[in-house]
Amino acid sequence: MRKKTKITIDPKYILAVIVVFCLVVGVISYRFDEKMTPVRSAVGGVITPMQKGINVIGSKMAEKIDYITTMQKTVDQNKKLQKQLDELSAENKLLQQDKYELEEFRKLYDLDEQYAGYSKVAARVISSDSDNWYNSFVIDKGSKDGIKVNMNVMAGDGLVGIVVKVNKSYSKVRAIIDDSSNVSGTILKNSENCIVSGNLNLMNEGLIEVSGIDGNARIEEGAEVVTSQISDKYLPGILIGYIRDLKKDSSNVTQAGYLSPVVDFTGLKMVLVITQVKDSAELEEMLK
Repeated sequence: MRKKTKITIDPKYILAVIVVFCLVVGVISYRFDEKMTPVRSAVGGVITPMQKGINVIGSKMAEKIDYITTMQKTVDQNKKLQKQLDELSAENKLLQQDKYELEEFRKLYDLDEQYAGYSKVAARVISSDSDNWYNSFVIDKGSKDGIKVNMNVMAGDGLVGIVVKVNKSYSKVRAIIDDSSNVSGTILKNSENCIVSGNLNLMNEGLIEVSGIDGNARIEEGAEVVTSQISDKYLPGILIGYIRDLKKDSSNVTQAGYLSPVVDFTGLKMVLVITQVKDSAELEEMLK
């Protein structure tokens, strides 16, 4: 089979031919202007509509490109603004948190001043056993911070509860609203003794139980109840709450009713732990 010969043309020759062709067309157009008019008209009749169509398409494409460019700029600006808004929102949340914590610290400071006779350490509440009530919760202070079992815990305007378990870096607190909690109390105005008992069923009404009050004692509504000297675990004089709706029992021997706690147990965030455990030997000596 005969091999085909490949013909190659130097690009310089192609360029020379094009230049010569353009020159010839230019000369003919100049020398034969009148004769070329019909040709130009015919060509113009074909080219002009095409040119208009091309111009319309070009205009539409330019508008589309401008629209896409504008939209992209808008999207980029929105992303930038959203980022700035998110940053401002985060900063605002931090400021609100700082403000809230500052208020918590002020409350603890006021409480610390109120019970200046007791040494204390502040602690954060890091978890609770219930979503509704802080009847049992964990704080971020433990044995390495000097925390011991039976240390009293305060917040708000008074008594929260008592430390029941201690780990190296955290401790568990049982609040006075817990069903298993019983606190020996004293009614300030007349020094009558009583027992304050936790009752979670009553907490929706903001109350716990108080009982064991002498049936003949005259107790005013709203009387203050504090921890008693005769309590085996609680230090004396810590405000617990206010008497509500006292009634005598069927034998008229004792009175019982309700107590409004001075602490909000729905959202404890910070507490004060009194770094002192009641001396049982001292209590026994007192009761002799």
